[in-house]
This record gives sequence, C-alpha cells and structure tokens, in this order.
Amino acid sequence: MILQSLHDLYARLKDDPDYQIAPPGYSLQKISFKVVLRPDGELFNIEDVRRKEANTWQPQRIQVPGDNKPSGQGFNPCFLWDNGGYMLGFKPVDEKLSEEKQAKQRERNLKSFLAFLERHLAAEEEISNPAYSAVCRFLKSWDPEQGMNHPALLEAGAGFGLFQIMGQTKFVHEEASVKQWWDDKLRTSQEDSLGQCLLTGQTTSIARLQPKIKGIGDKQAPIASFKEKAYESYGKTQAYNAPVSEEAAFQYGTALNALTDGKMKTKHRFRLADTTVVFWTDRPSPAEDIFAQFITSGAELPDEEEAQDEGLRQKLQHFFEALKKGHEEYAEIDDNPEQTRFFILGLSPNAARISVRFFYQSTLAELLDNLRKHYADMQVIRQFAEGSKRPDPIFPPLWMLLRQTARESKEIPPVLSGPLLRAVISGAHYPQGLYAAVLRRIRADRIVNYMRACIIKGYLTRNLNREVNMALDFNRTDPGYRAGRLFAALEKTQKDALGDVGSSIRDRYYSSASSTPQSVFPRLLRTYQHHLSKLNPGAKVNREKLVQNILDPIHDFPAHLNQAEQGLFALGYYHQTKSFYTKMNDSGATE
Repeated sequence: MILQSLHDLYARLKDDPDYQIAPPGYSLQKISFKVVLRPDGELFNIEDVRRKEANTWQPQRIQVPGDNKPSGQGFNPCFLWDNGGYMLGFKPVDEKLSEEKQAKQRERNLKSFLAFLERHLAAEEEISNPAYSAVCRFLKSWDPEQGMNHPALLEAGAGFGLFQIMGQTKFVHEEASVKQWWDDKLRTSQEDSLGQCLLTGQTTSIARLQPKIKGIGDKQAPIASFKEKAYESYGKTQAYNAPVSEEAAFQYGTALNALTDGKMKTKHRFRLADTTVVFWTDRPSPAEDIFAQFITSGAELPDEEEAQDEGLRQKLQHFFEALKKGHEEYAEIDDNPEQTRFFILGLSPNAARISVRFFYQSTLAELLDNLRKHYADMQVIRQFAEGSKRPDPIFPPLWMLLRQTARESKEIPPVLSGPLLRAVISGAHYPQGLYAAVLRRIRADRIVNYMRACIIKGYLTRNLNREVNMALDFNRTDPGYRAGRLFAALEKTQKDALGDVGSSIRDRYYSSASSTPQSVFPRLLRTYQHHLSKLNPGAKVNREKLVQNILDPIHDFPAHLNQAEQGLFALGYYHQTKSFYTKMNDSGATE
C-alpha cells in the first residue's frame, strides 16, 4: 500500500515544475563543479558551480543520466558525472587521518578514475559524438596529480561534477546523440528479467534492486531489500523476492526522494525525534503547504512583521480556525476535504534498509477531525496566556510534548515519537510510555507545567475515559485530585508565610505526597498550622476556608495512589496553583 501510494504520487508530481521530477533513467543530482573542455579535449578550466543561499554555498540540482550514485565496496562509475575521485582521480583527503589512510584514499581515487576512464572509452565508438570524444581525449591525457592546481576542486571536489565544452550552454550528457544512446541502453537492459509487477499487475521488466532513498539519516538505503539468504524464497534473489517493475520502482523512488530530499522537501517533511515524517495529498491542497509548519512550530501565528509569506500566514489562520470551529471552516482549507486523500509516512534510518515506523492514510476531513479531538482531549488552562513574555501555545507542537519526557532532547525515548503522531492523526490511544515518562519527570524535578498537564489530561481522557475539566474543578472528589489541590494550598501557605525558601515542601515532599499521601500529609498539615499563623487575618481566614473545603470529602488519605491517581494529583496541583494567580469572576469561576 505504501509503494502503491507513492507510485500514484509520481503521476501527480512529474508534470509539476516546482518538483523538478526527472524522467525514467535519469535523476536530479547536486552538482558542485564542472570540467570545461576545449573542443579538442584540452582542459580549459574547472569551475565551482555552487550558488550562495542563506550565507552558505549550495550545489545546483541538475538532471543527469542514471539513478542515485551506486554504493558498495567495488568501483561503480556513473556516466558523464560523478565525484572528483571518479571523474578526475582527485578528491580532497582528510588531513586528520594517518598517512597510511591518506595513501589508501589516494590509491582508491586513482583506481576509481581508471574505472571511470574504462567505462567511457568503451562507449566512444558506439556514441560517435564530437563532444563525447573530447571528454574521452581529456580523460586519456589527464594526470590526477594536477587536481591540486585547481582551487575549485579543493573547495567543491567532494561533490559531484559534470563535463561541458567551452562555448556551449548545455552539458555533454545533454547532447542529443548521447541521450539517444543512453535511452537505447536503458531499453535493452530492461529486457533481461520479466515478471508480474506487484504495483501495476503488468508483466514487464523487474527491477533487480529497489531504489535508494535520500534524506533519511546519513546514508541512502532502500525501503525494501533482501540482504540475507534467510529472507529469500522460491529461489529468488535480491529484489526479485518483491517483484516491482523497473518503471514502477523508479516512479515510487523518485516520488519519495522528491519529498525527502527534493526542492520541495521543507513543504513535505519534518523531523520528530529520530523519525523523518513525510506527508502528501492525492491532489494539490493548501493543507500540504501548512501541515509541516503546524506540526513543528505549534499553533501560534507568526507576527505580521516577521511573516515573509502573507499567503502562508492566512492559510495557517484558516487552519487554526478550522480546529477551533469545526466543519464549517474546513472549506477554507480545501475545496472538498471529504474526498481529498491525505497520506503520512514515518521513516527511520537502519543498517541495511530504511525502517517504516508508521503509515496512515485518510481523508483530509478525518485528519482535521482527529486533530480537533487531540487538542480537545489535551486542552488545559494555560499557565502563561497572551500578554506573558512567553505564552503557552494553544495547540502545543508534538516536539514540545516529547521534550517533557526527558531531561535532554537526546534522551527522548525513540519509541514514543511514532505512536504519539499516530495517536494524534488517527485518534488512537496515546502511548502509555508517554504518560509514564511524564510522571517520572515530575517526580524527578517536581515541576508540573502546562505541557505536562496537557499530556496527563489527554491520557486520562482518551485512554482511561476519565472526564477531566480543563480548569479547576471544585466538585471533583477523587482522592488524588483533592490531594494535589491540598498540596498546592499548603505550598502556597508556606510561600505566603515565609517567602521563597531554599527547599520548599514541593522540593522535599512532592514525590512521596503524589504516591503515598498517607505517610506525608499528616506531617504537612502540622507544618501548615505553623505557616498559617504567620498570615494576616483576612488571608488566614480565606486560606483556612479553602483547605477545609478541599479536605471535606476526604475521610482518610489513601496509602497509595496508582498511576491514574498520580496523574489526577498532578492536575489537581496544577489547577489549584493556577487558580491562585488567576482572577475570579463574580460567580467564583476562573476567567
């Protein structure tokens, strides 16, 4: 289903100039330099073709023959393009390496160049093109030691390069006769292995290897591969175990690479912990333009002065209104959200192939419904609202929620990101590990902030079917919730009486109070009487009345609180603490 959806996506993207999709047998590669030759094959110059973007030098994306750069321990030269080691036998060597390793790199560069030379000389007679012959004459006369004399190679030689004849605007591989020879070669090579394609159902040439995907980790790898004999069956080897035609394999691989590493990648992908998430719709939709922005940046609109794209800002505004108001606003996002299909795919790097963390598809309307349900389940009164220096987001981005599970971002459990995103977009249960990790962090640092309160409320509401108010609930009698409210009141009384102290009751007793309240609260109530005596008469009466109201339904403190009650303890503490700093209206409700 994943490959089929990507195969269908190719048909949509191939004619869109924004994506620069290459035709079968070709690919877009990042080109950093070009070797400019005279018509007789003599070297004219080696030039850096990178462009400066956002204060960094970026290579140009140019269509070249062949797919991605072949990998492996052998020598796999590309046709009329490659890195400096293959094209010229010269590639900058890391001077931090030992002299022995540097010598091995230089030796490999020389062997790579000889393989590149042999491949191109073998095809010269068949191609019979003056520009191509000039390349061959240059390769035969070129000395790799001369690479040191060309600054462009020292700067950009680690990237890919192309050949060009002086005075020509196109590259050698773009010559008509060269392209015709290449296309003929492709048709001949695709007649070797015939079979039924799993994606199209047609009997045609089957791909021996699945396409490699870029932009997922440091290395390129396929989604499907069969490296060990144990995974093969019926005498089939390599990708023949999952037969996909050459054409279909190219199409799904090209479509996925356009999302992960293409010109429009910032529109279609985002990172969530160690997972790269890509998404698309089956037809152009404004939702594609804003989904990544929404998920990664949260639901706060950029300031009008800072917004560089007013159109994007308006789309985000419509998206937020749809989440707040519902179906009546969906039409502002898409003309037909009930029919527009939405796809989201989570990928992570692995040793031999890319790991698929999750795949989800639905209509755009269903996605919006699930997003609305997610934020409704997690909706809690904000700790710092508008007007604060750092207001809490109404719609917290997922990375902020995951950040609450660990002391540092690198310690976030990798198994949480996929299940959390799946729960958000599909309406499934939140991962139990997310809730447990947040409770552990609260016990460790004794902080119950807005994000952690959102996670706790969401888990209790969706997973345990516990109805929880977004703000202080005066009528809730759960022992855990009441104990949390009481703990907040006792802490506030200490602060009002003594000011900021080095070690408050929260610092000393939160962990035990939230898990074994019976062993802690009698002692805290005795201390509370001492603190209460230091308040002024009016504050003393109000605080005593509040504590009595909280204690009224509690006949005895429980010996232990389970995980659900510990979550209610944290929410009761958060709600009561927030109410101390929130203005009340005439009816006593939180404004």
